[in-house]
Amino acid sequence: MGGSVRDELLGLPVQDHDYVVVGASPKEMVQLGYRPVGKDFPVFLHPQTHEQYALARTERKISLGYKGFEVFTSPQVTLQEDLARRDLTINSIAKDEAGNIIDPFNGVADLEAGILRHVSPAFSEDPVRILRAARFAARFGFHVAPETLKLMSDMVHNGEVDALVPERVWQELSRGLMESNPSRMFYILRECGALARILPEVDVLFGVPQPAHAHPEIDTGVHIMLAIDYAATKHYSLAVRFATLMHDLGKGTTPPDEWPRHIGHEERSILLTQDLCERIRVPKDSRDLSLLVARYHGNVHRAEELKPATIADMLQAVDAYRKPGRFNEFLQACACDFHGRPGYVAKPYPQAKHLQRAFLAAKSVDAGAIATELSQKFRDLADLPITIRSKVREARIARIRTELA
Repeated sequence: MGGSVRDELLGLPVQDHDYVVVGASPKEMVQLGYRPVGKDFPVFLHPQTHEQYALARTERKISLGYKGFEVFTSPQVTLQEDLARRDLTINSIAKDEAGNIIDPFNGVADLEAGILRHVSPAFSEDPVRILRAARFAARFGFHVAPETLKLMSDMVHNGEVDALVPERVWQELSRGLMESNPSRMFYILRECGALARILPEVDVLFGVPQPAHAHPEIDTGVHIMLAIDYAATKHYSLAVRFATLMHDLGKGTTPPDEWPRHIGHEERSILLTQDLCERIRVPKDSRDLSLLVARYHGNVHRAEELKPATIADMLQAVDAYRKPGRFNEFLQACACDFHGRPGYVAKPYPQAKHLQRAFLAAKSVDAGAIATELSQKFRDLADLPITIRSKVREARIARIRTELA
């Protein structure tokens, strides 16, 4: 039932089956060999397949947030009562053992029409459902029903969305970024007002003009959306997509009083990205890549104009030698920024290949051999480590200069 039936009806691969058991008690499930695993409500693992079977249940809202529910389960809870607590009609479709579709809330019709519609007013009791609805829009390309969008807006205005915990925000945002059309998620969140509460740093980018040399006919927010959609078409990693989302945050705000004067938008992007990542607890790999892209994407775009010394220093700063995989992701995110403009999708981006060539040339320098030679020659030199770093840098610059000449 639920998502597995939905995906089956859409002709999509079914990842996990969602079983609901009606008319049984926890004691009966255990007697049949099922192993209990649920903490908040009775969920059991099948003794052979180990798939999850949940007892039919209802819920009652008792406090703010997605954990503010009291769950009730008993053999008397019907399948329709269980389905009524689901978020969207497309997720409230069941199929019995004989293969018959059970659809009390017309989810099949909404699937066919491409509409995301809430099952009942109880939708407004769980703020995570705002994020889920937006994520499903990104996955399926569906439209949100006007009455559901109105309900989502009401949840924002009455403060329910503010009860979202950081872990769930990141969980849903990261899943939305990995959908085939991630910009849909952010447009829906913006339309209902949730983006301004969840990611205000992104929300304020809409309406901010692009520089004249970029594409002034679109604003920075639209540019970011085009860029993350480009990342999706290339099937880039979550870290790349998140870094693409973050790279221009500094264009949407003026520095607060405590920031240094005359701080540039790249430095603002870094500070804002740090704060945002801490607030919603973004994993380290996504955070670190985002900070590098925010700081250096301008240099990457100008790669063919950079001096070999500048390229060598940037390669060192992004830790390309120890983390070549992340360096590749770094270039991918910069390419997304470039391609995220009207008419730029098919344009070449030679800067990435230029820097890859420079990296391979610099990487060919045997830093260990240089260190060994200098250590033997200047064994008592007080600043030997500094001398080694300087000589390695000089050798890398020379290799880059030769390669790019």
